[in-house]
Amino acid sequence: MSDPTPVFDDLRAESEELDRLVAELSPERWGLPTPAPGWTVAHQIAHLAWTDRSALLAVTDVDGFHTLVEKALVSPGSFVDEGAEEGAALPPAELLARWREGRAALDTALREAPQGVRFPWYGPPMSAASMATARLMETWAHGLDIADALGVVRTPTDRLRHVVWIGVRTRDFAFGVHGLPVPLDDFRIELVAPSGELWAYGPEDAPQRVSGPALDFCLLVTQRAHRSDLALRAEGPDADRWFDIAQVFAGPPGQGRTPKGAAR
Repeated sequence: MSDPTPVFDDLRAESEELDRLVAELSPERWGLPTPAPGWTVAHQIAHLAWTDRSALLAVTDVDGFHTLVEKALVSPGSFVDEGAEEGAALPPAELLARWREGRAALDTALREAPQGVRFPWYGPPMSAASMATARLMETWAHGLDIADALGVVRTPTDRLRHVVWIGVRTRDFAFGVHGLPVPLDDFRIELVAPSGELWAYGPEDAPQRVSGPALDFCLLVTQRAHRSDLALRAEGPDADRWFDIAQVFAGPPGQGRTPKGAAR
């Protein structure tokens, strides 16, 4: 069984980088709108804090997590926004402290979790390593929204390999959630990491192929950019269709982003 420590370390590093971005913001800048409609910088951090708490319950208090799921089922279309709204109403210093405390507790819980154990989630149960990978993906994606609001360009790192991994693994989910048949053909995915390394998945002779920068692939699968604004190439009809529907997050189909040219 592989050592999950690297993903725990990368999640911590990703969170600390985002923390540095928001730690010294004035209260006014916490209220800046982000690309997510109706969400400010505060909403984005509140959502991360809320989801960290959910993950902590899943790992340490299964009954508590199931109670949270029952509450979510009462208002499945709004419970995520409600959690973000509640946290965003806090004073920025209190919200920041709550996020820091929650992610530190989750970090400890994930590192202490027995290997091989799977924990409940809103989708399929996950191992501690998979839980950390999902948290890293969300931290990176919501961090992008915050950076956009602040007018900051973040330098991509090879921590993106975890986001790529989820993107590859959720291909069939993306087709299913859109009511489309799961492709029968294998996919070959070749992506260039920020470091220049080639990350490859699937058989070399697969009829469906995806290639391009790993950053652009991550922007696509987290629905932070439209395919027309990315330097990705799809070969084969299923690969091309995937570019229109890819999503790594659970729940109903996302709205995605409009092409940059459409906003002008």
